[in-house]
Amino acid sequence: MGLEHAFGESAITTTIDSAINWCRKNSLWPMPLGISCCGIEMMAFAMPKFDVSRFGSEVFRFSPRQSDLLIVAGTTTYKMATVVRKIYDQMPDPKWVIAMGACTSSGGMYRTYSVVQGIDQFLPVDVYVAGCPPRPDNLLHALIMIQEKVQRGESRSTPMTVAEERAEKQQLLQIQGVNN
Repeated sequence: MGLEHAFGESAITTTIDSAINWCRKNSLWPMPLGISCCGIEMMAFAMPKFDVSRFGSEVFRFSPRQSDLLIVAGTTTYKMATVVRKIYDQMPDPKWVIAMGACTSSGGMYRTYSVVQGIDQFLPVDVYVAGCPPRPDNLLHALIMIQEKVQRGESRSTPMTVAEERAEKQQLLQIQGVNN
């Protein structure tokens, strides 16, 4: 005797969070940050052959305040890292990050003092895209993975609620109690 029975096949029931996450999932606005050669593949990702507009992400925003997905594509130096972090900090919550390419994920072939060996040293990365440079269809797959995370309500950058923090502390205390 629920709403489904009362209205039959003409009503859909869901939670507000699920509806909002569904809307977010289908309207991600990427902030492209093409630092080096991976930027070319990121541009191809928006072309008609791969057609990112099927996924609701064709609106590339060059303002971080209008974006919720940061795509970092290319070699990040320590000098550029502060700029990348500032752009990330200007984005509204919730926000997601894709690290595109070997240089972004791990420093790639550049083992020098000036290259950051992975942007996860200063940004919370949600999805890594492998390759040098990765193909546009790999970036599409990463976008689909981000959409799945958005639908579940997950984000590496979203701060924990007080209840979640309390539960995590209790788990840690229980683990420490077992080990002692």
